[in-house]
Amino acid sequence: MLQKEVKILLLSLLVTSGLIGIGLWLFIPYLPKNIGMKPSEDNGINNKNQSITERISFGEKIFSPGEISPVKKDGVKGVAAKNYDQAIANFTASLKLKPNDPEALIYLNNARIGYGKSYTIVASLPLGTDPNAALEILRGIAQAQNEINTAGKINGVSLKVGIANDDDNLEISKQIATNLVKNSEVLGVVGPNASDTTLAAGAVYTSGELVAISPTSTSVKLSNFSPYVFRTVPSDFMAARTLANYMIKTLHKKKAAVFFNSQSNYSQSLKSEFVSSVTLEGGQVVSEFDLSKPDFSAAKSLKQAIVGGTEVLMLASNTETLDKGMQVVQANQKRLTLLGGDDVYSLKTLEVGREQGMGMVIAVPWHIEADSQSDFPKKSRQLWGGDVSWRTALAYDATKAFIAALATNPTRAGIQQTLLSSEFSPAGASGAIRFLPSGDRNAPVQLVKIVPGNRSRVGYDFEPILKK
Repeated sequence: MLQKEVKILLLSLLVTSGLIGIGLWLFIPYLPKNIGMKPSEDNGINNKNQSITERISFGEKIFSPGEISPVKKDGVKGVAAKNYDQAIANFTASLKLKPNDPEALIYLNNARIGYGKSYTIVASLPLGTDPNAALEILRGIAQAQNEINTAGKINGVSLKVGIANDDDNLEISKQIATNLVKNSEVLGVVGPNASDTTLAAGAVYTSGELVAISPTSTSVKLSNFSPYVFRTVPSDFMAARTLANYMIKTLHKKKAAVFFNSQSNYSQSLKSEFVSSVTLEGGQVVSEFDLSKPDFSAAKSLKQAIVGGTEVLMLASNTETLDKGMQVVQANQKRLTLLGGDDVYSLKTLEVGREQGMGMVIAVPWHIEADSQSDFPKKSRQLWGGDVSWRTALAYDATKAFIAALATNPTRAGIQQTLLSSEFSPAGASGAIRFLPSGDRNAPVQLVKIVPGNRSRVGYDFEPILKK
């Protein structure tokens, strides 16, 4: 009897195994092909030459996320086939459907150049991993290109703009930099976005003597980093000093806790500069909390900070840890005053923070309502149909810097020498564009506060704190 039961059991196991095998065989074709991969490992990244080529476009590829209209697809096909008249018609139609698409505007201006002479720059941005920030930057570049190409051009020569999707990935950004350095037509680069990426790619741009101007990299490590790496955004030193001064002299508070990401150069830089600035102002940072730790708890951290006598919470989070920063905002329940760095200046902060984020003060390089003398806010609103961020303004300034340098000496060496000249000061969205010998922008920062409002369409806005 026992032998019979054993046979039945073995037969059942064989049948079950067979069914599982058939099920897996049927299911495997429907598994995502990039399962278990990081974004940087997909898109044929193992074939480095092919993958990097696929990451750079002058109109032949679409990197913007979301649904793509048939006319935009046809525009890209037109550029690939060098049928520029078709591409112009299609991109024009695409912009009527989606007027705030900077990629389409850049491709339209490139198509208008056709076979004509042009000066070329390339934007290196994280369209695959941080599309919102990348598109904000692209709007500034597209606006500057559109203005110069529809006006007198650069001494009669048009500006062509390429787009490179670097995913804010250090290895990919270096490979893109190597590709651009080897392309003699490329005279400059706008970007990269994150400080870590700019430091990594910057070493390649330096060895290839190709100028890169980042509109968004703020780490103090970039000061005096290279004679070929510039930025139109003030360094973290300026932001930290302004926030510390506001905390001590305006809020009259002396004890702070800082939340940062130890894996981010930008976040580490802002945190360190804030600690130093608070100490110099006579205050004290009583606690530091690493948002990147797997066991990070907003509630426990906040409780510890309060026990230590903290009066102010400073969010030095970067894009990757902004969600955890918002957990701190929610856990705080408006008990302690909130401060933040420029990466906190995000629609997500308004959407998630909502009532709990009210009153938070953030240091940013520029705000659309802070300078009543500039005509950039009006022009950008007309072009894009709404308010633009500091990323757009400083990307516009980076492109304007290249335009002015190209007008003076349109060579790689000439651009670098012109940018470092003491007489270089073209007008930008955020005032005159001047670079210190360190490569830093000689400009102040702007404090903004979260208040109720409708410009963002989520019920809350960032409003500038104007100096009295």
